[in-house]
Amino acid sequence: MTTVVPTSEEDPSLSVVRFTAEMSWAEAGPEVAEPQVSSLCMEAQECMIAGRWLDLASLMLTSAELVFFKASEKDLECIFTVVCSLVKKPESLEESLEIAKLLSTKIAQQPHEKPALRLKILFNLYNMLETPYGRFIVYMKALDVAANGKVFEHIIPSFKKIDTFLKEWNLGLKDQRELFLAISNILKEHKSSAKENFKFLTKYLATFSAEDAHTMDEAKEEAVYTIIEFVKAPDMFQCDLLEMPAVAQLEKDAKYALVYQLLKIFLTQRLNQYLDFHTANSELLKSYGLVHEDCIAKMRLISIVDLASDESGEIPYSLIKDTLQIEDDEVEPWVVKAITAKLIDCKIDQMNQVIKVSRYTERVFGPPQWQALRSRLTTWRVNHFFPDQGNIANVITTIQANKATEEGSRSMQGLMIR
Repeated sequence: MTTVVPTSEEDPSLSVVRFTAEMSWAEAGPEVAEPQVSSLCMEAQECMIAGRWLDLASLMLTSAELVFFKASEKDLECIFTVVCSLVKKPESLEESLEIAKLLSTKIAQQPHEKPALRLKILFNLYNMLETPYGRFIVYMKALDVAANGKVFEHIIPSFKKIDTFLKEWNLGLKDQRELFLAISNILKEHKSSAKENFKFLTKYLATFSAEDAHTMDEAKEEAVYTIIEFVKAPDMFQCDLLEMPAVAQLEKDAKYALVYQLLKIFLTQRLNQYLDFHTANSELLKSYGLVHEDCIAKMRLISIVDLASDESGEIPYSLIKDTLQIEDDEVEPWVVKAITAKLIDCKIDQMNQVIKVSRYTERVFGPPQWQALRSRLTTWRVNHFFPDQGNIANVITTIQANKATEEGSRSMQGLMIR
């Protein structure tokens, strides 16, 4: 099959119109086909002369759709490269945006048919656009194609650039919500990293404020799902969910109040409170797919952290044994597990049967924790000329352990399928 190769004698757009028209009408015979091809080419030329780029885009899309299942992928990629280049033609950004909306909507239709190719075409369109919001619209369509066409592997690598994209797109809260939720749904469907999914769910929930009472209702299901994912995850011990309005609304919700209570236990209380909760609500926990033994293991680690927060910095073995409800010979293994999980730094004093804590991870990092950190910084500032009285290394360690670092801004490299 002949590939579209633009020549100096004919505009690439006109070449595509002619090529797709000829392919569309090939089976009708020359007597029928030639007038139709000539008519379409003439209409395309009129659009080009008049600068009616949106009309030309619509015309070219109609022809391209007719050959989508006849042409080779190489030909289709070439055809749509020319079609997508129309976004560069208008002088006004508004018209360019309208063309982008039209193209991305049409390309995203029937995502089950050649989804990887459709995604590649959308990425190409994205990189041609100069309007930030237009890029966002195209990216959302790409998410739709990836989700419905089950080609997750092509879109997931771009999630690492979302913070950079957000700075460029300058989105309002409504668009941010749609974006974060769409990404989370893809990660959920793909069964990707629980931490990565949790990150975008948290971003979604954080877009709701107390003033959004009329819209917060839509966040309830996701808030519950996020809480359960946090409780399930064996390697997540810290989050800021409690203070988020979208989550806090569950506390007085007739249906989900117990789920909020469960979150509160995992963020502020110890094993014995969890066991009491389980006794009263074992069926509820099962209904959410929570495994009692896994919850106990996580709560034991969390309880060690809670014990470590004591001002003295020393925890007797006997207190660990009683709090974790374990045997004497299990104390040190559980302390080692907490160290391995980077929840605490400590020295194990077997002679005196205590552990000496030098650092612990806060389960929540809200105003009280920032106030405590501020106090430590103030103390260091007063004593920084006396190394034996102040240890900035501990402060730095605390900051690194308790505050997630944002990925540094990286230059925009566009989207592509590797």
